[in-house]
Formats: sequence, structure tokens, C-alpha cells
Amino acid sequence: MYNTRVRGVLIKGNKSYSQVTKDILEPLYAPKAPTWWKISAFVATVALLLGAWAIYVTISTGIGTWGLNNNVAWGWAIINFVWWIGIGHAGTAFSIFLLIVRQKWRTSINRAAEAMTIFAVMAAGLFPLIHMGRIWDGFFIFPYWNTRGPLWDNFNSPLFWDVTAISTYLTASFLFWYVGMIPDFAIIREQAASKLRRKIYGILSFGWLGNAKGWLRFETAALLMGGMAAPLVVSVHSIVSMDFSVSVIPGWHTTIFPPYFVIGAIFSGFGMVLTLTIIMRKLYKFNDYITDGHLDAVARILTFISLIMGTAYLTELFMAWYSGSEYELFTFMKNRVTGDYTFAYWTMLTCNAIIPQLFWFKKIRKNITAVFIISIFINIGMWFERYVIVVTSLSKDFLPSGWAMYKPTFIEISIYIGTLGLFVLGVLLFFRYVPMIAIHEVKHVLKETSTDPSFAENNSEKH
Repeated sequence: MYNTRVRGVLIKGNKSYSQVTKDILEPLYAPKAPTWWKISAFVATVALLLGAWAIYVTISTGIGTWGLNNNVAWGWAIINFVWWIGIGHAGTAFSIFLLIVRQKWRTSINRAAEAMTIFAVMAAGLFPLIHMGRIWDGFFIFPYWNTRGPLWDNFNSPLFWDVTAISTYLTASFLFWYVGMIPDFAIIREQAASKLRRKIYGILSFGWLGNAKGWLRFETAALLMGGMAAPLVVSVHSIVSMDFSVSVIPGWHTTIFPPYFVIGAIFSGFGMVLTLTIIMRKLYKFNDYITDGHLDAVARILTFISLIMGTAYLTELFMAWYSGSEYELFTFMKNRVTGDYTFAYWTMLTCNAIIPQLFWFKKIRKNITAVFIISIFINIGMWFERYVIVVTSLSKDFLPSGWAMYKPTFIEISIYIGTLGLFVLGVLLFFRYVPMIAIHEVKHVLKETSTDPSFAENNSEKH
């Protein structure tokens, strides 16, 4: 039983069921998009076009347009790939894990987290194909039975399992997200004024009737899909970490990478969830649905995960010293803590392990502006973590004669900007055409998590 006196109110204002529907669907029924939406969509589209141009130049000219060299063969492409995949863990980790443990406060945030997952994984999926150099040979990396004679996919390679895990993750995340929206699409279908809108949302809702049998099967399917998709959170980033840890490069050859990458992915994903929900709450005035209690809960989780990240960083430093390997010691002490990449390392450490500890203070957690700024720092810090992992180990390996510095070119930066444009544009379209909050899930917890426990006596409206 949910105790509002102990755990706080999840939905403010003693909303009726019909009021919940009206409030959440109001942005979809607006005849015109707000000015800020149009400006943001324009900027995102320009960024996406810049990225498309940079991808065209990369494919037509070659990887030589990037700042890669003999040592640093992995640059911004792999850094951004791992960063986007990490952000893509938000939807699964946030929505599915909290669904399985039946945390009711997830209901107002889970749909935005799931949508964010889809667009982040789409952005991440671009980089491996581009990084091949010959994108027209991309079909070689897909896991399908083939007739190429003695030429087979290398089933022992983490790169092969990257494709398998990420494509499975994208499919499972999309299905989980879409199935959860079917009841809400049915609500829009019933309330649609135009025939075209009624037809579109009728197709999207798959003829949802809302009867008892339908709800039973729907909730069973959600739990089954959540349970099956939950292991993907661990497997996807564990496999990505194997791309590094199976090598003999100093700084990579370590068994800590799988849990380290998984926790880092959840950390960056939750950080982006916090950023997105604060923006959504502010722009659409969803203060009654995304309350201070929701943001406080996410901030508490980030505080705990930040401690784990700090422990992982200290463990790496300790093992570099304790191992007695001069190569490991050089990589960490002379190329990260001090040396050419000092700024990147200390930015990572500060943003991920130190700044989030401000969430221990209740005044900070109650200050929405401070929470938003800290969430931005987390996203920046997690990007620098991937930069530190990829570049510092490759730039200075075993042979000093082969050492080389790495700097991204304008083409690499443009591709990254393009993926940011893709992500933002996807989120904006989500804001405009899909209910941002799961209506049926909010209604499910409305009675027991509202301010006044007796409000349900007068709440007889049907959606």
C-alpha cells in the first residue's frame, strides 16, 4: 500500500480521471506548435543536415577526413557510439527495472525515458557503419546465415555481438515502448475530431477495446517483455566493454570493464532522463504529474550510482599501482591523472564522482535549476569518460616511437552534431504527436497516490 504521508504525493491537485486525460493530451490537440518548438525543430534539422553532409563527405572521400592516425584508430565515432548507447539504457533501466519492482513513481516519467532510448540507439547505430569506411559492405556485420562459402561471420568477436545485442535491444525497446502506448492511442482515437486523426490513431491502437480481457493480456505482456528485456541492459554494454577489455592495451585489459560500463550507462541514461523530464515539466507545465518527489527520487538514485562510479575510478588507479605493470601505471598516472589528457580525466572525475554528491543536500534536490545543471554536468562527464577510455590508451601504447596525439576534425564534430540534431528532432516529434506521460499508468496509481484519499468518491468520470 502506498503511503502518501511517508513517500509523498505522486499526483497533485486531486485530479479526476477525465482531468488526467485532458491535461496530458492538451499539447497534442493544440492547433499549432509553440514558437519554441518550431525554433528548436529548425535548429535540430539544420544540425541533422550538417551531420548528413559530414557523413556524405566521409563515405565519398574516406575515413582520412577524420583525425585518426596509426595509433588512435578509434576516435569520436567510437566515443559517441558508446556515449549514445549509454544514454539509450535509460528507458530500459528506468522503465523496466522499476516496473518489475513495482515502483509507482515511474509512471509519470517512464514514457519519456523509453522514447529517449529509441532515439539514442538510432543515433548510436550510425557510427559503426560509418566507421567501417566502406558502408556498402555493412551487411557483412549483420548476424544472418549466409552462402559466402568459407567466409563466415566471426562468432567469437565482440564486434559481431555488438550488432546482435544492439539490434535486439533496439527491437525490444521499441516494442516495449509501443505496446505501452496502445491504450493511450485508443483514447486519442475516441476523442479525435477529424477523420484522418481517428483513422491514424485507430491503426496505431490495433482496435483496442479496453475490456477486462484486453487489460489482463496487456499487463501480462508488459511484465513478460520487461522481464525478457531487462537482461539486455547488462548484456548490451557488457558486450560493448568487451571491445576494449579483450585487448592487451594498457588501460583496457581489465575485468572491471563489464560492470563499469553497465553502471556508467545507467548513470548517463538517468542523467539524461532528469534533463529531459525537467524540460518537459517546465515547457508543458506538468508540475502536478512530474512533481518534486519524482525528481528527488531520480536524484537519489544518481547519488548512489555516482558513488559506484567514484569507486570504479579509484579501483582503476589502485589496480594500476598494485599490478606492478609500468605500462598500466604510465597510462593512468602519466597520461590521465597528469599529462596530455589531464583536463579530460579530471573533468570526468569531477562531473561524475564529485558534483553529483551535492544531491546529498535536500536544498539542492529541491532546487530545480541546480538539479538541471547537475544533470547537464553528468552528461558532459560521461562523454569525457568515454573520451578518456578510448583516446588515452591508444595515443600512447607500448612503443614511444609510435605515440601520436589525436584531435577531431570538423567532419567528426559535424557528425556528432548531426546525431544531436537527430536525437532532439526525435524528442520534439515525440512531444508533439505522442502522449508524453502514460495516461493509463497515471490513472492506475491515481487513487492511492493523490493528495486526498477520499477524492475517489466523487471521481466517477470515465476516460
